[in-house]
Amino acid sequence: MNFKPIKPKKVSTQIADQIRTSILAGEFNPGDKLPPERELAEMFGVSRPSVREALNMLAASGLVESYQGGGTVVKSLVETSAGNTLSDLIKVERARALDVVEVRKGMETWTAYYAAQRALPEDVRKLEEIVAQMERNLDGMKPSQDLDANFHIVIARATHNVVWQHLMQSIFDAMQEFQNSVWRAVYMAGEDHRTLFGQHQAIFLAIRDRDPERARDAMLAHLTFAEQRSSAYVRQAKN
Repeated sequence: MNFKPIKPKKVSTQIADQIRTSILAGEFNPGDKLPPERELAEMFGVSRPSVREALNMLAASGLVESYQGGGTVVKSLVETSAGNTLSDLIKVERARALDVVEVRKGMETWTAYYAAQRALPEDVRKLEEIVAQMERNLDGMKPSQDLDANFHIVIARATHNVVWQHLMQSIFDAMQEFQNSVWRAVYMAGEDHRTLFGQHQAIFLAIRDRDPERARDAMLAHLTFAEQRSSAYVRQAKN
């Protein structure tokens, strides 16, 4: 027999292990803030230095990032230590954003499909609230790009697959500046706003009705439209 002595784990290691497990289980999404050190210390029944050491361990492994005065934020599992290089690529060459939209067509048709199968009542409620706000924004043609992005992220979360969640968050973070530019440049007409609302509503209704194939088809129609508008923006920017 070659048994080795059992070594008790440090308190900070146990804290880090529990938080890591919660992140990998999807209980915290990319961009979510962890509770403040004081609250974590109370939850775990430990000292704040132990919590701080645990957070430093998680930061070193790339799971979280701490900001002075801004708390500790969960990072995407697909980010690199050098930052979001996909975002940098899109800034340098806008046409690459069309490649990302093409990838989204493949990914998001399936997130919609799985969301229709797996969405919990609270997921459906969040989507319903977003669509309702989009409808209110039709009055006065207020832009809904933040609601649009959140809608797609909530669908990814409704799959309850942590990989989908992190992949989608990373892609939307990379595309944020480009998408805002598209909204300002080509989603100006009232007809476009109404079309986008109708597309999002169709996706929501299919998910609410638990119709995976209808949800997938509705998402494909929406992203094909987005691809057309994004292509128009890239062509316009070249002229």
